[in-house]
Amino acid sequence: MERLDKFLCDSGVGTRSQVKLIIKAGRVTVDGVVQKDVGAKIDPLTQTVCLDAEQLTGAIRLVVMLNKPAGYITATEDKQDKTVMELLPKELQGRGLNPVGRLDKATEGLLLFTNDGELLHRLISPKKEVPKVYYARHEGTATDADVAAFAAGLTLADGTVCRGAKLQPLGPGESRITVCEGKYHQVRRMMASRHMPVTYLERQKEGNLSLGELPRGQIRLLTEEEIQALEEK
Repeated sequence: MERLDKFLCDSGVGTRSQVKLIIKAGRVTVDGVVQKDVGAKIDPLTQTVCLDAEQLTGAIRLVVMLNKPAGYITATEDKQDKTVMELLPKELQGRGLNPVGRLDKATEGLLLFTNDGELLHRLISPKKEVPKVYYARHEGTATDADVAAFAAGLTLADGTVCRGAKLQPLGPGESRITVCEGKYHQVRRMMASRHMPVTYLERQKEGNLSLGELPRGQIRLLTEEEIQALEEK
């Protein structure tokens, strides 16, 4: 059994407060009977719920791409800093979305959210080796020795072992880095270990997805085809 207001929220009708008003307005029926009790319990498997005579489906799997700006931490809530959750539009808040992995406060670029727990764990699991591509501006210039060191895998000063990664020099003070895991501040720490402190970092790709023309601070919903491609990784 499930609360009626939660079912409507999961169906994408609106926020909890919006759903409450909709139900009390008599716009929702359960098995053809108007139901104005926000907390009424329903069985989504056996009962038919309609809004304005249109049947609702309940929980909808969502995967959202954000082009994260700097200045936001990747957390669902925080008492001091702005979080990436604040960048989601109101109609997507309260839908059970969680960030997939983390980008630190200063890092910009591609960040996914999903309400599918299985997909989330799949994407962040090192065993799945989902590649993540970053563009970095940094001090110094990457050399062939740096490229080889990244490829062999690095052990950081605190003993953290990083798997082999791809370092592609783009010119003086610029590189593209591809990693298949998501350790704490990994790219910044790997670059610093090779005496190339990062001054700017942007994640451009994750798996088969890229930012494309998505403006900074904006979101878009992934298509079912894109979600299926992520699942196949």
